[in-house]
Amino acid sequence: MRTILNIIWVVFAGFWLWLTYLAAGVLACLLIVTIPWGIASFRMASFALWPFGRTIVDAPDKGAASTLGNVVWILLFGWWLALGHITTAIAQALTIVGIPLALANLKLVPVSLVPMGKEIVPVDYARALGRTVTV
Repeated sequence: MRTILNIIWVVFAGFWLWLTYLAAGVLACLLIVTIPWGIASFRMASFALWPFGRTIVDAPDKGAASTLGNVVWILLFGWWLALGHITTAIAQALTIVGIPLALANLKLVPVSLVPMGKEIVPVDYARALGRTVTV
């Protein structure tokens, strides 16, 4: 079922969201100082392309630098990526078939706003760790 949802996702939203994350990553990598944001954007691009079967968990070893990084990210890229997810989710929720896709889009909003200090892991791995999983 995850594979079918991922294929439908790629066709109706994933490809375009993947491109926006790639564009944000390329822009962030233009300066040496902002390369960590570019790497985070590329990591999120893979999640935006194929989200079903994976989830986001907090990385416990990240410190205050990730909080500061998230503030910078929100100001530069996060707000418009989150807006893209919300508008896409609204459009997808207009059909019954699109409701699971809209929910996946809304699952991506928090990580599009604050990507630092997060890890993308398989759902089974997160369950084995005892973490709460939203599929």
